[in-house]
Amino acid sequence: MKAILRILPVAARIVLGLIFLVFGLNGFLHFLPQPPMAGPAGALLGALAASGYLFFLVSGTQVLSGALLLSGLFVPLALALLAPVIVNIVAFHLFLAPGNYVVVSLVLVSEFYLAWAYRDAFAPMLQARTSPHIAAAPMPQPKLIHAPA
Repeated sequence: MKAILRILPVAARIVLGLIFLVFGLNGFLHFLPQPPMAGPAGALLGALAASGYLFFLVSGTQVLSGALLLSGLFVPLALALLAPVIVNIVAFHLFLAPGNYVVVSLVLVSEFYLAWAYRDAFAPMLQARTSPHIAAAPMPQPKLIHAPA
């Protein structure tokens, strides 16, 4: 049982990382065939593409976060970056393009599980009142060099 509990976060991290790396790269390279979408789903995707930057920003976020998850580096940061992307993926498939619920559920469950597994990293961010960190020593002032007159 302990072996499964040790492997499960790694497996969820790799699955989520692969999904976002592949689909993020597809946003740039278009290697997965996409059927044309009509109606509100097509209008939304068309607006993202027409903005000139937003589709690339979302795809870049997916690639970066997927790579971070696969490498095991900055996992809480990757999860935080993916959270709004995942909210939009879920809303897109619930309201605009129903279907594909298996992958959407896998992504959502993996994100929640990993957020729980890394909950200690998120605890400071979820405090209602905090104060800024102030350095103990004052910042050194730059020395001005005066040129001879």
